[in-house]
Amino acid sequence: MPARALIAMSGGVDSSVAAARLLADGWEVVGVTLHLWDYPDDGSVRGRCCAPEDIHDARRVADVLGIPHYAFDRRQEFEREIVTPFVESYLKGETPSPCVRCNRGVKMRELFRLADQLGAERVATGHYARIRREGEVLQLLRARDATKDQSYFLHMLGQPELMRLAFPLGDSEKHEVRAEAERLGLPGAGKGESQELCFVPTGRYDELVSARAADRLRPGPIVDADGRVVGSHGGVHRFTRGQRKNLGVALGERAFVVDIDAASATVRLGSREQLAASVAELDELSLATDVCLPLRAEVAVRYRGEAYPAEVRAAPGGGAQVRFDSPVRAVVPGQFAVFYQGDRVLGGGRIAQSSLRGST
Repeated sequence: MPARALIAMSGGVDSSVAAARLLADGWEVVGVTLHLWDYPDDGSVRGRCCAPEDIHDARRVADVLGIPHYAFDRRQEFEREIVTPFVESYLKGETPSPCVRCNRGVKMRELFRLADQLGAERVATGHYARIRREGEVLQLLRARDATKDQSYFLHMLGQPELMRLAFPLGDSEKHEVRAEAERLGLPGAGKGESQELCFVPTGRYDELVSARAADRLRPGPIVDADGRVVGSHGGVHRFTRGQRKNLGVALGERAFVVDIDAASATVRLGSREQLAASVAELDELSLATDVCLPLRAEVAVRYRGEAYPAEVRAAPGGGAQVRFDSPVRAVVPGQFAVFYQGDRVLGGGRIAQSSLRGST
C-alpha cells in the first residue's frame, strides 16, 4: 500500500500538476480544497483564488487524475484570522500582508490538521519553493524559477512542517509546468494567474475597509514636508507609505506618502528620498531552527522585492531589529521582512516601524 499524500488543490495549473507529479512518484493522493471566501456565483468574478469555480475546477482535475477530492469550509477561520486583522491594520495606518498570514494562520495549519484526520503522511502544495536537507536540518529555499518564487510567504515554516511538506514544483519553471498540464490534458491548463487578493478582487482595499469599519473612519489633514496643511482626506486607510497616485492634492511637484499617523489621522507627504529607512523594528519573529541572532543576511521587505544586505539583531523588548547597510525605500509597517542567505530562507518578521538610523 503506497503512502498517502494530501495535496491542496485550487483548480489552477500549479496545484493540478503538483498532484499529477505526486501520483507519478507513487503516492496515494487525496485532493483537498479549502473554501475560504464567497463571491457572487454569477460569473462576475473569475480567475481569482477562492473564486466560485475553484472547487468545481479542482474536482474536475481530481476526476481526470482518478483521485478523491474533498472541500472543507474554513470561511469563519479566514474571516477571523485574515480579513478582520487586514481591516484593523489599515485603520492603524499600516499596509498588511494577508497572504503571509493566510499561509501561516489558515492554509498550512488546516492542511496539517486535515492530513492527520485523513491519515496522510505528506502535505503538498503548488507553491514555488524548495526544501533541502543539510545534515539533520531541513532548509527552506527559494524556487528555481525566481519570477515565481513564493518562499517569502512561507518563511515561518519550522522543522515539524518541513518534515512533512512537499513542493513538487520547486525545481520547475512556470512554462514547464503549464506545458506539462497541457500534455496531461488537465482541466485548467490555460487558467490565468490570480493577481489580486482573493477577498478584494477589484484591488480597492479602501472600499473593503470603508464597508466594514464605516463608523471608525476619521477624516484628517494631509500635510507637506514642512507640516503645512495642503489638503484633507476621509480616512488613513486610503493611503500606504510610498504611494504617489490618487493623493487628492497637487503640490506642483512629485510627492509621496512618507508617513501615516493614525492617532491624529495625519497623512504626511514628502520626497522620494524621505521614504528611505536604515532601520526596521520587527515583531512576530520566526527563525529557522538552526539560526540565531545576530546574523548577516539579505533582507526582502516585500514580496518580489529586492533583498538588501543588512544585520539582524535581537531587540531588547523582543522581536528583532534590521539595520540595513544602506537606506532602503518604502520599508512599510505591516509588511514582512524576510531574511535570506543565498537561496536559503532564514526567517522573518512583521515590520512594526522603520526609520533612518539615529532619527527619533
